[in-house]
Amino acid sequence: MPKLNKKAVDAAMPNGKDYVIWDSELPGFGLRVFASGKRSYVLQYRSLGRSRRYTIGLHGVWTPETARLEAKAQLGRIARGDNPAEEKQLDHRALTVKQLCDLYRNDLEAGLILGKGGRSKKATTIYSDLGRIKRHIIPLLGTRRVKDLTRADATKLLKDVMAGKTRASVKTDKLRGKSIVRGGAGTASRTLGLFGAILTYAINAGIIDSNPAHGIRKPKDQVRQRRLTEAEYRELGRILAEARLDERFVTTTEVIRLLALTGCRRGEIIGLQWEEVDFDQSCIRLTESKEGYSVRPVGLPALEFLEKRLLYAEGNFVFVGLRNSPVFGAFPHQWEQIFRGSTLKGITAHVLRHSFASIANDLGFTEVTIAALVGHAKGSVTSKYIHTLDTALVMAADAIAGYIQGLLDGMEFQQAAYTLDRSSRRITLSQFLCRAKGEKASGVLNELAKRRALKGC
Repeated sequence: MPKLNKKAVDAAMPNGKDYVIWDSELPGFGLRVFASGKRSYVLQYRSLGRSRRYTIGLHGVWTPETARLEAKAQLGRIARGDNPAEEKQLDHRALTVKQLCDLYRNDLEAGLILGKGGRSKKATTIYSDLGRIKRHIIPLLGTRRVKDLTRADATKLLKDVMAGKTRASVKTDKLRGKSIVRGGAGTASRTLGLFGAILTYAINAGIIDSNPAHGIRKPKDQVRQRRLTEAEYRELGRILAEARLDERFVTTTEVIRLLALTGCRRGEIIGLQWEEVDFDQSCIRLTESKEGYSVRPVGLPALEFLEKRLLYAEGNFVFVGLRNSPVFGAFPHQWEQIFRGSTLKGITAHVLRHSFASIANDLGFTEVTIAALVGHAKGSVTSKYIHTLDTALVMAADAIAGYIQGLLDGMEFQQAAYTLDRSSRRITLSQFLCRAKGEKASGVLNELAKRRALKGC
């Protein structure tokens, strides 16, 4: 065995198959000669009873002298118990961001990723998450190794999405479906939040030790402040009455009216089932909402609306789509058609929800009461054991739904914040006491109540 120097390496020629020339002075150090003529320096050693081979590098990049020094350095590490060949193999197999996202997606679709309240993420949330992964995270960071990610990488992801670098027109799975990806501050903030959650998933899986996306300052997401004025409520009532004359829009107008009267989320009303409507307790008991199981007090106008619809109900769902399908899928398109060209063009179902809460605030109800009525986490009635609702909540729902129905029907009220008005309270108390004693409220009281509530009635 010759000493591996420049002369010996230059003399090594291919002979039709790979072979190794071992160094005469440093045990385990050798030159591998490939059949192709390529040559590389290697180090053969034993670790945990197994023979391992570590490739130092190609001749040309490495000289015999530098390769020998590297071999000695690695032998020193091996003597301390390290295993350079295995470390290099693991390094080559280090997960990329795309591979991590694939692992996360598999667990997400299997219901193993928990969201709000420790529950599996909903289908709509999963759809949004997968869209952000596919359209923002993978295009910008997919080829990066997870273990090499830095805080600067996460910050750059945020800025690139804000700047619209992932802007695109994407074909969806739906027939002739198309999604316009724009980016922006709100999308960037939510994408970074998701990316941070994916990195936390990687920490829990033992892939990395720290989260480089943690603590990065995100732009404030757009706060939706749009609410309907009383004049716009009257205009909404006019638009719905006009649209109802077209039989195509009858179901959509009824969905919109119930959204306005209850303050529920769009999906909660579109997917509402009759078994979730509790007529006796004047509420709907949603088996699945953003907050999980949720009980929502329903005002008398909404309850009577549902009672009338029950007379010609078909199937389990309150609102049935075309061809008797369980979900009214035409709603978004018909919503756009109904409001096209009107002064209310551009309003959303969330505007009706926000307006419901705003009317409740105008009427003097507390934040906790309003939260319970619309199903916010901080005030939602979520216990599955609740069968009888607080009378105060039902009365609040009656007042708000009644006020909104009056506006939709074109009424103009004298005042809004009347709940603490002493005269109104006195009339309501007198009527309650008369009913409690089994007597009829006097005609005078009834007349006062009507005059007190409505202008011009």
